[in-house]
Formats: sequence, structure tokens, C-alpha cells
Amino acid sequence: MAFLWSLAALIPLDNYGHYIHWGVIDISVANFIVVVLMVLAFLAALFLPFPGRNRRKESR
Repeated sequence: MAFLWSLAALIPLDNYGHYIHWGVIDISVANFIVVVLMVLAFLAALFLPFPGRNRRKESR
């Protein structure tokens, strides 16, 4: 638990957030990173093979 508190001290939380401005879209960098990670997880779930799929085919 103390390790997590020491990691939190590395990020200053008293500043304003950084934003990405793209036309009429304004999104914070933190939210953009979360969206990108969610899209990558979704794409990985679509394209990576499901574990155990080969074992079920062999047992039939």
C-alpha cells in the first residue's frame, strides 16, 4: 500500500489538465488515453484467438 502512495506523489494534481483541441472536439489527454486503451482492448478481443478453442475442436 505504501508503494501506491509513493507513486501518487510522482503526479502533480494541483495543475490544470492538458487538453487536445481538434475542431469542435476538446478532450483531456487522460480521457484520450483511456479511450485509446479501450479501443485497443476491444480490437484485441476481436482479433486474438479465444483461449482453449483448439482443445474443443480436438475433443469432437
